[in-house]
Amino acid sequence: MHKSDKRAFFVLLSFLLVLSGCQAKQSAGETTRTEFVLGTVCALRIDKPNDAAMDEAFERLAQLEALLTVNKEGSQIDAVNAAAGKNPVKVGPEAMTIIKRGLHYAELSNGGFDPSVGPLVKLWGIGSDHARLPSKAEIDKAKALINYKDIVLDEAASTVYLKRPGMALDLGSATKGYAADEVRAILVRHGVKSGIIDLGGNILVIGKKDKRTPWHVGLQDPDAERGNYIGIASLDDCTMVTSGVYERYFIENGVRYHHILSPFTGYPVQNGLTSVTIITKKSFDADGVTTMLFILGPEKGMELAQKLGIDVIMLDDQKRIFMTPGASAYFKITDSRYKLVQQ
Repeated sequence: MHKSDKRAFFVLLSFLLVLSGCQAKQSAGETTRTEFVLGTVCALRIDKPNDAAMDEAFERLAQLEALLTVNKEGSQIDAVNAAAGKNPVKVGPEAMTIIKRGLHYAELSNGGFDPSVGPLVKLWGIGSDHARLPSKAEIDKAKALINYKDIVLDEAASTVYLKRPGMALDLGSATKGYAADEVRAILVRHGVKSGIIDLGGNILVIGKKDKRTPWHVGLQDPDAERGNYIGIASLDDCTMVTSGVYERYFIENGVRYHHILSPFTGYPVQNGLTSVTIITKKSFDADGVTTMLFILGPEKGMELAQKLGIDVIMLDDQKRIFMTPGASAYFKITDSRYKLVQQ
């Protein structure tokens, strides 16, 4: 079995991302730092030497991981999952905000996106050391536990209740977006005018790279090694987030099984799409939406994207690009093998 955990983006920056531990670098004009947190490599680059800003930003990321992860005992989400079918659990404002957003996406997609997909995610284990192909009986059992309508929120009491034993939340598709916006607020409060936040491929830029030059971010070619891109986005004070079949997957008997799972089938989504990218102002408005649109597929996904007024770039396995009109203001195709499908 071969496993891979590839980042969604290649970022045109001068600093090196380190795969473990922490690295900090400071010069007369900027500060960069990388740490492993939220289950991925997180890298920050800002326009001035400012250790206090970096310290506060990474402390916040660690705090959010401790509150929201499903992979460690003691988190609020772990407590909600452990109490499924038993009793409501009090959570903080971060968890309540993210779960509410997940339920909103679930309503928009008629359950295509579902924050109670936890049993299915755990069963497949894609991206972990225990990734495997489950049996149909196991998948059917996990699917039966997925239903966003069985998530009960009491905002007055700040509690979350999962109605049935065995249910489980998984907020991974929205947590990084929330975290990126939190980090941005911290950095801006410290006087940062220009910077880039990279939370494992979830990119948010502050201002321009310099007074006249936007940040340039390459969109990964899903069929190539990391660092091969099909186009360049020019970004100024916005975020760019992708969900792709190449991010986390394993191969068994020649078949690739990626991490974007359909609550309807219980298997990785197979609709021809290879990646979905959203460019918008707030990262929280993009994370989760990419997954939702991916699950809906190119036709329904683009229809919903245009209804919501968000800028989207979709790639499929025929090397076609589906793009909302607004995205063309940011994105330039550089790989001639990829062809734009006019909407």
